[in-house]
Amino acid sequence: MSEPMLDLEAITKTYNKGRRGEVTVLQGATLAVAPGEVVALVAPSGAGKSTLLHVAGLLDTPDSGRVSIAGLDMTRQPDAARTATRRSRVGFIYQFHHLLPEFSAAENIVLPQLANAVPAAEAAERAKMLLARVGLSQRATHRPAALSGGEQQRVAVCRALANAPQLLLADEPTGNLDPQTADQVFDMLLGLVRETGLAALIATHNLELAGRMDRVVRLEAGQVVAGAPPRDPVAAR
Repeated sequence: MSEPMLDLEAITKTYNKGRRGEVTVLQGATLAVAPGEVVALVAPSGAGKSTLLHVAGLLDTPDSGRVSIAGLDMTRQPDAARTATRRSRVGFIYQFHHLLPEFSAAENIVLPQLANAVPAAEAAERAKMLLARVGLSQRATHRPAALSGGEQQRVAVCRALANAPQLLLADEPTGNLDPQTADQVFDMLLGLVRETGLAALIATHNLELAGRMDRVVRLEAGQVVAGAPPRDPVAAR
């Protein structure tokens, strides 16, 4: 069996909420995601999904536990090494696209490559290729305000894949879209992940989308538990 691309071991994370005191969000969360595996992370709002993704993607540090990416224990690395790993090995997609409004679709995909020391011509060519892959070649020069919600999120997916990461982390990537557009964007995202052999951890409230991934886990009391929660018969009507 191949070594996990992402390996979280006994992660704990507590926040100080001032007058509310300390709130422990993660309490020994453990999860491994293999190369080529797409894992759904399901939990209600406030359960700690975003915190887990931020720790996994080296945007936040755990209070205790170990975060390994591609076999390297990142909790023991200096900030510069963590930043370099995050830029080159990890891609992020959020519920809201967070595209830079003053730049075109293509430029939003070029910029993270330039930050990763990719030559400008090479970065532009990869942006062109990715936009073609998601059917947006004709929208390359458009700024985000001129794109539909689904188009903006497709550009955000391309941006996450710009530096050919080995690990993709997505936090409700279709949660801000209507059901039909969400299905289209998710189909496109899943297809790209399958083609590239990424390890992917995707947080979602949508149990139907979660069921199309390789494995479903959920957060309960700050720990990762196998399996999706039971469907709500009222919500399913």
